[in-house]
Amino acid sequence: MAARKRPSATNTTTAKPDPDKTISEPAQSDPPIRPAKIPTILKFFFIFAIPYFYLIFSHYKIDYELKKSILINASVSFVGFLITVSLIPVASKYVLRRNLFGFDINKKGTPEGSIKVPESLGIVVGIVFLVLAILFQYFNFTADSNWLVEYNAALASICFMILLGFVDDVLDVPWRVKLVLPSIAALPLLMAYAGHTTIIIPKPLVPYVGLEILDLGWIYKLYMGLLAVFCTNSINIHAGINGLEVGQTIVIACAILIHNVMQIGASNDPEYKQAHAFSIYLVQPLLATSLALLSYNWYPSSVFVGDTYTYFAGMTMAVVGILGHYSETLMIFFLPQILNFLLSLPQLAGIVPCPRHRLPRFDPHTGLLTGTNDGTLVNLFLRQFGRKSEKTLCILLLIFQAICCGFCFLLRWILTGWYK
Repeated sequence: MAARKRPSATNTTTAKPDPDKTISEPAQSDPPIRPAKIPTILKFFFIFAIPYFYLIFSHYKIDYELKKSILINASVSFVGFLITVSLIPVASKYVLRRNLFGFDINKKGTPEGSIKVPESLGIVVGIVFLVLAILFQYFNFTADSNWLVEYNAALASICFMILLGFVDDVLDVPWRVKLVLPSIAALPLLMAYAGHTTIIIPKPLVPYVGLEILDLGWIYKLYMGLLAVFCTNSINIHAGINGLEVGQTIVIACAILIHNVMQIGASNDPEYKQAHAFSIYLVQPLLATSLALLSYNWYPSSVFVGDTYTYFAGMTMAVVGILGHYSETLMIFFLPQILNFLLSLPQLAGIVPCPRHRLPRFDPHTGLLTGTNDGTLVNLFLRQFGRKSEKTLCILLLIFQAICCGFCFLLRWILTGWYK
């Protein structure tokens, strides 16, 4: 949830318009949002793109057809980036017109704290993503493709989650209902899932378990449903400062793409390669559209992403982790979100009083944030490292996210060495 405060409905009054006043005075319109921060986005992109394309074109010998599909998907995703950048200012005018805006609490007491910030702009990202993913089927899938059913089921779950997220933004549903929403959205995926329900036991544990492969049956599908619930809500609660929701999604998406390319390059199994290629086909559009959104959501934020985006991003990553068969690796990528959830659990469970906005305190004189006793990773960083500006704090949290993703790659490399 973004650092925002919605205008109270009790403070609004209605009055009959004065015809004379309406004619003599032109209607006031909200000022346009700040332009996209393209230079900042290019820095994020090149940090990721250099190792990513090096792995695809140089380090690994990837099949020509598979490489061609990945590049077509990347080209379609780039078009989606341009479309999203151009649509967000247009959509901002419409949501402001419908009073879907908030005020940035972390700038309260400053001139920027009184600016109306349009909310729920994640709906633009979600719609563009769905259009890209549907159009890409024309280039890659045939009518008899084995992956087409699961691909469309994944899109159905993502579409369902976008709808429910936007409903949440408009109606502001309670937390208990939010926990149920991803379970409903994951139903198309769970019903269409035809993959394995087994897990591979790490070889150091095989002597104790007595099995190398364990079939979990229906428990595995229950685990998939819980994974969808966790991924969507964990991004939603690890928030509160400009750029954090989108930034963590971008870091995890970059790690997922690099992981997929590494698995494709190291495997000789066509079905295994196709599973990871399937993941790439969904994550590249997610990354492109998220970068476009970050260009407006980076500090100082011009738009708020809303629960629409956090639910959409979380469900998309859960879907690719499930259908790509690397949900365990995905959970290691989500280490900061797991830590934030554990810190939040006493307040979410009602054991400790939980305020509506579990945000740090902002000092308008210094422009710095101070950590509170609320159980969030944002406040924990401020308590451990001292007062920070909002931009610096977001950068530190994203660096921590990247370090955790790097730790995941290191852990997999160590385990692979053990297996050999």
